[in-house]
Amino acid sequence: MAWPSNSGIADETRQHWREKYQATDAEAGIETTEAFEPFSQRNDLFTRAFWDPEVKSKHTSAFFSSYRMESAPRRGDGFRQKDFALRNASWLISDVVSNRNASDGRREGFQAPIQNDTPVAADQVEIEDPGLMNAEIKRIGKFFGADLVGITDFDERWLYSARVDTRDFSEAENTLPEGLTSVIVMGHQMDEELVATYPSALAGAATGREYSHEAAVVMQLAAYIRNLGYEAVPSMNDTGLVIPYAVKAGLGEYARNQLVITPEYGPRLRFSKIFTNLPLSHDIGRKIGVADFCEGCTKCADACPAKALPFGPREAAAPENTSAIKGVVKWTSDAKACFGYWAKLRTDCAICMRVCPFNRDFTKPINRLWLKLALSKFRKWALWWDEKSTRAQRLKPKDWWGE
Repeated sequence: MAWPSNSGIADETRQHWREKYQATDAEAGIETTEAFEPFSQRNDLFTRAFWDPEVKSKHTSAFFSSYRMESAPRRGDGFRQKDFALRNASWLISDVVSNRNASDGRREGFQAPIQNDTPVAADQVEIEDPGLMNAEIKRIGKFFGADLVGITDFDERWLYSARVDTRDFSEAENTLPEGLTSVIVMGHQMDEELVATYPSALAGAATGREYSHEAAVVMQLAAYIRNLGYEAVPSMNDTGLVIPYAVKAGLGEYARNQLVITPEYGPRLRFSKIFTNLPLSHDIGRKIGVADFCEGCTKCADACPAKALPFGPREAAAPENTSAIKGVVKWTSDAKACFGYWAKLRTDCAICMRVCPFNRDFTKPINRLWLKLALSKFRKWALWWDEKSTRAQRLKPKDWWGE
């Protein structure tokens, strides 16, 4: 299956998409306009950093080389060699997967789907009840290590209009097997204490560890499905936008900080996905009250050192915002400003995740009470409560190390 370039999207196709997904979009809180068009992965900021002079800077090469310790790390608490060493080690498994076919221009899990390591079984297990199979897949996904699992329909709008050939960063055809019907979305929780140390290279270990975890989990679950006799394409950041799939799978709701907020883990999640034709019932995306809370909360935008997060209401991205999908009404960041700050730090920044009022341990009764307030008409009381707390205070990296 190959998808047309953006220039090939006809008005009648856009109209078909609006009619086909109108009901499920409304339930999940997704709103598109007539200007909608699929996103080309060549325009995401991490890819643009390799080919676009507007993004590349003197800090860009130092940012990427720091993941190989090819340049001296910054000095200071959280940016010492041991902090970078832990961060880089946490990425190892993900790097092994993404680099194995890099010479062919396929950076698996990032600019290309993860290749199948097992064939599709010749004998296909008969699935009599897609609802029971939905429950089974969730059980197996959690067995392999996923913290959350949701299943939604194969919505072609969120596939990249083109993937990237990393040899020259040109557009390459984004192909998938024919007949896919479902997308399995898995959430992988980031370590709460490491997240509390943002911004630091140490905190980046929370990101890298989950990329390595999700690479293993998504490959194993896909192998299980292929052994049942069905197609399964394991995917991380590649092939399509995971956030709308996660929202439509009922895992959470999109927030001002550009993250999916879940009732179980707040914003502390990485997401992976599997495209499959295994007969599965689909979960339903729900507006749970996160967006309503975000309308009155700007903690992430206030705390952003790059001033990359929006303060106003949700709206479709401006045409000049190259790294934003067109025709989707949502909060949209200035990704160029965000990445510019990352490059200067030589590591990722997720201050917006740390300060988010939903960044709590919801296994504690007091935080479950707060969540109930935040998702209700009493959300202003929840915001007041959060402002009076020390929840968002940064943990010093040296304290994480026990020094």
